[in-house]
Amino acid sequence: MTVDALGAGGRPDPRTRRDEPEDVFAAALHGRPGGHWLVQGDGRRSRLPVRRWHGPPEPATAAIVARCAGPTLDVGCGPGRLTLALARAGQTAVGVDISPYAVRLTRARGAVALHRDVFAALPGEGRWAHVLLIDGNIGIGGNPCALLRRCRELIRADGTVLVELEPPGSGLWRGHARLTSTSPTGDVRRSGVFRWARLDTVAVHDTARAAGLVVRDAFEAGRRWFGELVPDQP
Repeated sequence: MTVDALGAGGRPDPRTRRDEPEDVFAAALHGRPGGHWLVQGDGRRSRLPVRRWHGPPEPATAAIVARCAGPTLDVGCGPGRLTLALARAGQTAVGVDISPYAVRLTRARGAVALHRDVFAALPGEGRWAHVLLIDGNIGIGGNPCALLRRCRELIRADGTVLVELEPPGSGLWRGHARLTSTSPTGDVRRSGVFRWARLDTVAVHDTARAAGLVVRDAFEAGRRWFGELVPDQP
């Protein structure tokens, strides 16, 4: 699978919707001074690791790159640090993000990225060796089972889905969230509400099974947890 076959060198597909949704992550991705938070409907408030997103791959995600050997789709690629790391490791890698600004940042780094919803038509469906859901991206859409089922459609029979998970104990949570950005002067900006989810290393087993996948490995790296999922063979 070549880069050219994966979307004309990363240019936007003409099928992309014209009525674009709010780019809720743009403020955080700009990396402006201040704090950026994910505020969830259950009261949990998590600071977004903006510096990490804009930096080089850290040891934890370097472990993810090491598990990829073949064409890889980086879902929710953000500024593209992983997409670029995969390309530099010699893999065909394409980032996908619903944020237009994230896609521009990824391309500015020299990596290939598509402005697309993961649930929309994507190039190479059923032929990807790996699909990544890192940095909390299991939350996309607020339904981890539906998201993993979609990833199952994207990978080939011997492919894997590599997903970042919550530590054991938090289970599965589904609900609504919004982003809050605070400037150094105290000004606060809030995004609209969107669906989000969390999934831990225990609950992932049942969720994966319902999506046609099984957990081949769950591992810790850099004080973060990850799972390697493969198609469930009959």
